[in-house]
Formats: sequence, C-alpha cells, structure tokens
Amino acid sequence: MHNLAHYDPILQERHVNAMAHGSKLDKEIFEEFANNGLELANEAQRIKAKLMNVELTTLIDAKDIDTIPAGTYRESVIKTLVGQYYFRMSVLSAYNYRCCVTGINQNELLIASHIKPWAESDDKTEKTNPCNGLCLNPLHDKAFDRGFITIDKNYKIVISKDISECKMDAETKEWFISFSGKSIHLPDKFLPQKDFIEYHNDVIFRG
Repeated sequence: MHNLAHYDPILQERHVNAMAHGSKLDKEIFEEFANNGLELANEAQRIKAKLMNVELTTLIDAKDIDTIPAGTYRESVIKTLVGQYYFRMSVLSAYNYRCCVTGINQNELLIASHIKPWAESDDKTEKTNPCNGLCLNPLHDKAFDRGFITIDKNYKIVISKDISECKMDAETKEWFISFSGKSIHLPDKFLPQKDFIEYHNDVIFRG
C-alpha cells in the first residue's frame, strides 16, 4: 500500500511522503485503478465476496437482481449497483456518518449525494469518486439535487433565492435559511473537489 501511495496525487498535494521509491509495476497498477473507479469498486467487492464465500449481490443487497436474466445487461446493472454501494460507503465513512449540513448521524437518514450528478459523471473518474460526494439528510439531499442549495469553494452553504417561494411553514423556512453562510462539516478524507463544486454552482444551482 505504501508503494501505491507513492503515486497518489492527493497525498502529494498534502506533502505526505509514502515510500521513497516505487516500481514501474506499482505505477501501472495505481494508474489502472485510479483512472477507473467503477472497475476498482467492482474488483474490490468481488474479492471481498470471494473471501467471504458469498455471492457478490449479497454484499450490495441487490434484492431484485434475480428477476433480470443472466447476460450483459444483468452484469451492467450489478456493476452499477456495486459502484453506487462503494460510493455510499466511502462518502458516509468520510463524513463519520453524519450529515454535513445539520450533523444528523442516524445512518438510515443519510444519503451519499453526488455533487456532479451520476448521470453526468464520467464512468472512470467521477461516478464513484468520493470527492464528488456529500453526506446529507434526505431533505437537504433533495434541495441540493434540485439546486435550491449549493456550497461554494470555501465549503460554505449557499441558499437559492427560490427558497423564499417554496411552500413551507415559516418555522421550517427560517430553519432552512439559517444554514446560509455556514460551513459544512468537512470529511476526514475525500474533501469535495473544487471542479465538482464549480459544476454544481454553474449548472445545478438556481442562483
């Protein structure tokens, strides 16, 4: 792991020194998986399933997968589910299983939200990238997804002016708006990437 960490650009930016030297093979392995997050997630979960002697679908709770006939489409669905599972676990763990806006820490009420939407994200470098995620409660997840809130490059919460036109009681609206300008609870790792934030600011946020 130290050999692979030697090539990690995030660690390099933080001036974290791993092994002083890495082999050519270490570099090739790092680049193969660092540039293909979806494959990394699938390979990791397949190894885990094999070690546990269980079906891969058991790990990701793919309840309805058996209704899909075997074949390329079924494998594609499984790969997507594994990627989403990996993304959720990575994001929630990074935020210590608490909403980055409210601090809610009930696991069942937490969602790993994509900053740049899954459908618009690159398969290899963005969809399963935990730096493209925020841990949110369902209300703020929906608001973020619909552009009613965003975060700026300083990780402060920005509320859209359209919130004032939303139908909700005065107390809830006041509570919602009270988060404006406050910093989110930052993760221990996988800090939200600035280009993903910029995308959300420019394309999703209502202004």
